Amino acid sequence: MKEKLYEIIFEADTTAGKAFDIALIVSVILSVLAVMMESVEALSEAYPQLFNFLEWLFTILFSIELILRIYCARDWKNYLLSFYGLVDLVSILPSYMTFLFPGLSSFGVIRAFRILRIFRILKLNRYLIASNQLAGALKSSREKITVFLGTVIFMVFSMGAVMYLIEGKENGFTSIPKSVYWAIVTMTTVGFGDIVPKTALGQFISSILMIVGYGVIAVPTGLVTAEMVAQKSLDITKKCEPCNINAHDPEANYCYKCGKKLN
Repeated sequence: MKEKLYEIIFEADTTAGKAFDIALIVSVILSVLAVMMESVEALSEAYPQLFNFLEWLFTILFSIELILRIYCARDWKNYLLSFYGLVDLVSILPSYMTFLFPGLSSFGVIRAFRILRIFRILKLNRYLIASNQLAGALKSSREKITVFLGTVIFMVFSMGAVMYLIEGKENGFTSIPKSVYWAIVTMTTVGFGDIVPKTALGQFISSILMIVGYGVIAVPTGLVTAEMVAQKSLDITKKCEPCNINAHDPEANYCYKCGKKLN
């Protein structure tokens, strides 16, 4: 029974496994939609019992799913401490927290717990193959991205301090943190317009910062894309260790030269 449940819950190669995954995906989407609709005041006031029923229905379903996963997992501790295990746990905790602490004087705390239910959408992450590829690319390029972010942080702090000195409090740059906020908004080309330079020198610097921002935005995209392409090139080739040949078809199971089984 345990092995059968493992195949159904953790694998999708069988008909039952695919049906389980589809049912779980539909449940996650419906539960997130229910949370979103409940945040609309007119709907929550008109149908409070319906939203309460739906919330506990999905909470019970996800609780059963979590218990079954823990029961049939090969190593339930590793599963529970993994990303997906934590997501499964967080998806049901908010509802139980509001149930366990109904007498809290601060209803904002309860509301915060209930809003956390929206993170059930993360349960869909395990069904997206592309998310694993993206996660691998981000991990491979983390050193380059760290250097890039360090450079960006240095630039926005430097430009913020410069603009604080040039524009001053009379033009809205009342502090260095607020000037840094302006530099971030400008470099990302968002441009809220709540703080704008008034002096000619300040406008010249902001123009340069906006132009630099266009190039800055493209850098992390290029880094991650390059890593994804590199990983894909490794995935589509299989290497034969005895022959040291890696130009095999992605679906090949044996080496075309020596006939050995490919890794």
